[in-house]
Amino acid sequence: MAGSGVRAVGGGGVRGLAKACHPEPTVAVTVLVTALAAASGQGAGGCLLVAVAVLSGQASIGWCNDVLDVERDRAAGRTDKPLVRGAPQPWVAAAAAGGALVLCGVASLACGVAAGVAHLVGVAAAWAYNGGVKRTALSWLPYAVGFGLLPAFVTLGLPGHPGPPAWAVAAGALLGVGAHVTNVLPDIDADLAAGVRGLPQRLGRRRSRLLAPVPLLAAAVLLVFGPPGRAGAAGWAGLALTGGLACATMRAAGAGPSRVPFLTTLAMAVTAVTLLLLHGDALSAR
Repeated sequence: MAGSGVRAVGGGGVRGLAKACHPEPTVAVTVLVTALAAASGQGAGGCLLVAVAVLSGQASIGWCNDVLDVERDRAAGRTDKPLVRGAPQPWVAAAAAGGALVLCGVASLACGVAAGVAHLVGVAAAWAYNGGVKRTALSWLPYAVGFGLLPAFVTLGLPGHPGPPAWAVAAGALLGVGAHVTNVLPDIDADLAAGVRGLPQRLGRRRSRLLAPVPLLAAAVLLVFGPPGRAGAAGWAGLALTGGLACATMRAAGAGPSRVPFLTTLAMAVTAVTLLLLHGDALSAR
């Protein structure tokens, strides 16, 4: 028994466990929120706590997702999924998800009770998405809640615990909705075959391509005109780039199967995130 446990987490199991946490979005969100904390005036110790909280929370979400979907992935022949290949075993990933969630709770609350609650509500929304919300017309809601609360997590952890400005929360929520549709775009057909009918799947590929740029463009507008002061050259450049990418996405929406809409909406998301980071010092301004 002990030997099988060692094999489950050794060698390929360790690599599989790392892949099963969805490392690309996990690292990307962690870097974004940590950079946002630094830009808003958080010290080195606070930034470290933010990084640990977000990294462990995102990892728990990724592992939870693959554990809950393992039977569906097996039925669909998803051999790209580590749990389907048996490295690691699902129980190992489930244990990792639980441990990461505990670490997330400790690190989040160490940033302050209000900040910790804000972050943990967002993580809970993501777990709810994995648990079944992603198969409903409200599939966008956990993303809106989770991303919208990230600026609150950052500001409430600062000295004085200032609440986040409304423009930052709204922009974060819109980024989350855009990220959801963008993430789903390449897999809509496979999701429908597996019985996953979230909002993008219900709308279909073409209408989802048209929808994806809208929340990202709206987020860019908020990030340019929401903070105090003038938009500045960087703001106008970001808005122009986002508008151009939105037009390219909509033009490609009716051009048949293509990765262009996915790539352009991803570029829009990166532009919006950059605008958010440029205004990090305005998050706690009063």
